[in-house]
Amino acid sequence: MNDLTIMSQCFAQVRRAARSSPLYMEKYKGLVVDTMMTKEQFETLPFTTKQDLRNAYPLKMLCVPNDQVVRVHSSSGTTGVPVIMPYTRQDLEDWAVMMERCYQFAGVTREDRVQITPGFGLWTAGLGFQAGAERLGAMVIPTGSGNTERQLQLMRDLKTTVLVGTSSYGLLIAEEVDRRGMRGDIKLKKGIFGSERWGDRVRERIYQTLGIEFFDIYGLTEIYGPGIAIDCEAHCGMHYFSDYIYCEIIDPVTEEVLPDGEQGEIVITTLRKEAAPLIRYRTRDISRIIPGECPCGSPFPRLDRIIGRSDDMIKVKGTNIYPAQVEDILRSIKGFSSEYRIILENEDLRDRMIIQAEADDGTDRNKLAAELERACKSGLGIRITADIKKLGELPRSEKKTVRVIDNRS
Repeated sequence: MNDLTIMSQCFAQVRRAARSSPLYMEKYKGLVVDTMMTKEQFETLPFTTKQDLRNAYPLKMLCVPNDQVVRVHSSSGTTGVPVIMPYTRQDLEDWAVMMERCYQFAGVTREDRVQITPGFGLWTAGLGFQAGAERLGAMVIPTGSGNTERQLQLMRDLKTTVLVGTSSYGLLIAEEVDRRGMRGDIKLKKGIFGSERWGDRVRERIYQTLGIEFFDIYGLTEIYGPGIAIDCEAHCGMHYFSDYIYCEIIDPVTEEVLPDGEQGEIVITTLRKEAAPLIRYRTRDISRIIPGECPCGSPFPRLDRIIGRSDDMIKVKGTNIYPAQVEDILRSIKGFSSEYRIILENEDLRDRMIIQAEADDGTDRNKLAAELERACKSGLGIRITADIKKLGELPRSEKKTVRVIDNRS
């Protein structure tokens, strides 16, 4: 689609939201949105933030009559007031279409058996993956989260071919398969993992154990749920469905819109969402729009792998640090496994940063600790304390892995 067509769709949503959504009635007060047409004018519109949605709790962003809402989903609310997102019947159908596309991009067919390990209920993941797989016509095994013993039993007995979940749970499953000597008992061919950023070390460990091809999938509760973008067989970026969402990349500090190819924060506008359209929603996820065409031939544009969030920066001894920087350092040192954790503490009123990381079997942990401390001093500019663990010693998660624990007062 050309810019004129995209802007026409964007402004159709803007005008509908400005007329019908209490959230946007307030946000656009004083703006003459009815005459706006150009990309430059669109980029002057205020951003929508997670806090806006919290302030709109429970349904002040609703853009349709109550009797058109057929379902609600919600964020966890662990960091504040939960965000409630309503859906019309058409919203759910659109979401299912995108999820079906995701499976098709990953090469999943009607012959596959898809085991869905994310949770069901108010969280979007489980039901979203189920709707897409059923629309495709694949066999669905909706196990939900937890009970790894049961997961492995069903995986073996029902001959699961596609595993869906977080990368953290994918790693846990891989380690359990390895520990129990089950590799010959399972028929997995593909993994579709999302909900958290995951690095090359995690990929390598899952691949070495399960031998499966895996695909990044992207989404968030506010924008339908999982399934708005996915990796393809070429594995060089996630195709996002530009007939349903419009993506911008902004500098998270200056809020300037960046050209394709430059890294920044993803901002999304929903083009067709009925119940709760979002205009210029700041996702806080850091990526870039990859310029050019994908080798797979798909016309859908691509987002690069998510490398972190603009709000996961931590300040230690006056230095701004992202967990991704620590992960890059660990990846550059031979002998480390995929799992790590950052512990922040106060020591004599000073910040203390401890990096706990697992070492591969048979490596010299004292030598690795010294090398990690040197690399962090050089790469981060601060002194850290390295705490090297045995393989498997750090906690595993069935959901998202917590990478930073801040114990500072």
